[in-house]
Amino acid sequence: MAAIDFIDFPREPRQNTGMNQPPRILTFAGSLRKDSYNKKLARLAAEALRAAGAEVTLLDLADYPMPIFNQDDEDAHGLPETARRFKALLRGHDGFLIASPEYNSSFSGVLKNAIDWASRAESDDEAPLVAFAGKSAALVAASPGALGGLRGLVPLRMLLGNIGVFLLPDQIAIPDAANAFDASGAFTDARRSGQLDALARRLTAFTAGLASLK
Repeated sequence: MAAIDFIDFPREPRQNTGMNQPPRILTFAGSLRKDSYNKKLARLAAEALRAAGAEVTLLDLADYPMPIFNQDDEDAHGLPETARRFKALLRGHDGFLIASPEYNSSFSGVLKNAIDWASRAESDDEAPLVAFAGKSAALVAASPGALGGLRGLVPLRMLLGNIGVFLLPDQIAIPDAANAFDASGAFTDARRSGQLDALARRLTAFTAGLASLK
């Protein structure tokens, strides 16, 4: 049987590593809309992750507006400041939880653009894909449709895996999103809360395990 070559992705050094240090998880939605269902889902996920013992940062991509990636602009001006800030947040966390809306059976352009900018090196000696490689992630989605955004998670999972992210096989898709949240942003179905809590515990444990190896 032929040998399999594994890519050894570089890992971001973790400062003050200790067995009791909680994993750092960045949580955000791939949407700019103020009342986005996926922003509501991301907020609930952040609460669940904190309850599971993670150190959580909840990010809104609307606070990090980035131009459409153009290498000519990058060559002339480098990374935009908002892209630098977003990339720094990715680098400063051990894992991610992304709530991704489904746009035409894929994920949003704003999420793809943010990932594209954050994947770019800022110096010749920067390790490839340093904001992503060796990190963990879990994916969730909410959609008014019957599949809950499930189709959009397939290409997002493929993209993140190709840039060195280790993804949990577990994922959550919330259908009929217009009726899935109450006025306060909580789930109307308690079973959804249990599913999200379980995913948060798995991601926290998985991320802690990966971080302990760095």
